[in-house]
Amino acid sequence: MATTDDEEDFIPPHVTTVNANEAAAVVTGHSRGIGEAVAEHLLARGTRVLGVSRHTNARLGGRFPDMLEEVVLDVADEAALRRWLGHQPLERFFANAETPLLVNNAGVLQPIGPLETQEIEKVAEAVTVNLSAPLVLSAAFVQVTADARERRVLHVSSGAARKAYAGWSIYCATKAGLDHHARCVALDRTPGLLISSVAPGVVDTEMQAEIRASTDERFPDRPRFIALHRDKALPTADRTGGRLVEYLLSEVFGADPVFELKDFNG
Repeated sequence: MATTDDEEDFIPPHVTTVNANEAAAVVTGHSRGIGEAVAEHLLARGTRVLGVSRHTNARLGGRFPDMLEEVVLDVADEAALRRWLGHQPLERFFANAETPLLVNNAGVLQPIGPLETQEIEKVAEAVTVNLSAPLVLSAAFVQVTADARERRVLHVSSGAARKAYAGWSIYCATKAGLDHHARCVALDRTPGLLISSVAPGVVDTEMQAEIRASTDERFPDRPRFIALHRDKALPTADRTGGRLVEYLLSEVFGADPVFELKDFNG
């Protein structure tokens, strides 16, 4: 993938592997899909997790009652997100963490289709969930972890951030925004901060089911995704979540502000 001049100027910091037992992670969208898998793999490694989602995760809560905290919060509600942050939950959660982590995973696919078919409310929701909320959470996270020796932010991006798709103007644009945010933040060289916007690849999640349930008129590339599912070519959310956690905790995290998970050899 071609790099910009700014990316070529970026000097990767020297980093080491994170001790999972001394880390604490906020994971958005932990109730299902990739977010659930990321949270589960972190918890299994001994990392405390604060899950932020519209719903709790009874399965993870039952398995990790002493390690998982949950907040029922719809990040599409900007006012609710600001109110929650105003109560200083991140300061409390990260108070004793050696390595604070933030995984901006929550995302929505809709609206699918050209501009004339897009519901205005769905456009606003997608921009808030996919872009505004991660940027707000990232700023809040960095500000409350200023004393940490090292902290890491992982944006769950998409190949759609780097390739244009007909019918996906909102999804592509918002995910591209995450990528460029990571590029710029990396150039800030904030002490102790590592960031990477990661495309996990096509994964067998409910979002993929949404794509298959669309129409060729609204999403012309739909047959390709139907074929991937039919041919069982989609990795599970569990496998992908595990790989994301391996990358997040690895010594190469942040060397590339924009990264393809398929290129990770850890």
